[in-house]
Amino acid sequence: MLYTIVFLVIAAASFIFAMLGLGGGMVYVPVLNWAGFDMVSVAIPLGLLLNGLNTALVLIPFARKKMVDWKGGAVMAGTALIASPLGAMTSEHVPVQTLKILFAAMVVAAALRTLWASKQAEPEKMMSLKQRSIIGFFVGSFAGFIGGMLGLGGGFIIAPILMMMGYKTKEAAATTAFVVTFSSFSGYLGHVSQGHMNWPLTIVVVIAVIIGSQLGGRYMTQKAKSKQVKVAYAVVLLLIAIKMVYGVVA
Repeated sequence: MLYTIVFLVIAAASFIFAMLGLGGGMVYVPVLNWAGFDMVSVAIPLGLLLNGLNTALVLIPFARKKMVDWKGGAVMAGTALIASPLGAMTSEHVPVQTLKILFAAMVVAAALRTLWASKQAEPEKMMSLKQRSIIGFFVGSFAGFIGGMLGLGGGFIIAPILMMMGYKTKEAAATTAFVVTFSSFSGYLGHVSQGHMNWPLTIVVVIAVIIGSQLGGRYMTQKAKSKQVKVAYAVVLLLIAIKMVYGVVA
């Protein structure tokens, strides 16, 4: 019964986050932890694996629609790839309560930033490739490290930065998926190298993500409206943050 509930929640989360080019770690990690699985040894590593899987799968329909800025996201993807395992190894030495507080703070920041962005008009002009690459170097490093440490992949940091660079919502989502795929898988390998694995749970949640991400990616490329997607994303994050903060202070 527990695995069935986890399956349904993970599938629903994958659907929503796939539309934004994000992996969904902000839902995966707390859901797995609330289900009784250890934060550091199970929830965070699986959060990274599912992040990478979700973004890799949704990258397929995004790429077919030619929404991904491969050149502009390359530097960011490279630095995130290197920094994420470092963050993953750091999580072993940070108290669980501290990780939860950091996690909740990042979720709130991402939610508020998205609500603000939902009221803004789509950008008209994009920065040059050189400017995007320079900013991407630093953003990728920071997002990769924080994402690897908290099991998030870093997409919640990358997506708003891309929109600030001039990417339209769907292009930002697609390019974020490209970067997060690299940071998530490398962060996951950083955890696996320390012996963390729960095969039965992994199989269940991987199937859930495959189903949810494909449906979410198709909906985003064909029917979704940018503002609706942003608002839904922000509401989900705020609810999760409230629950996490309550769990820490209660």
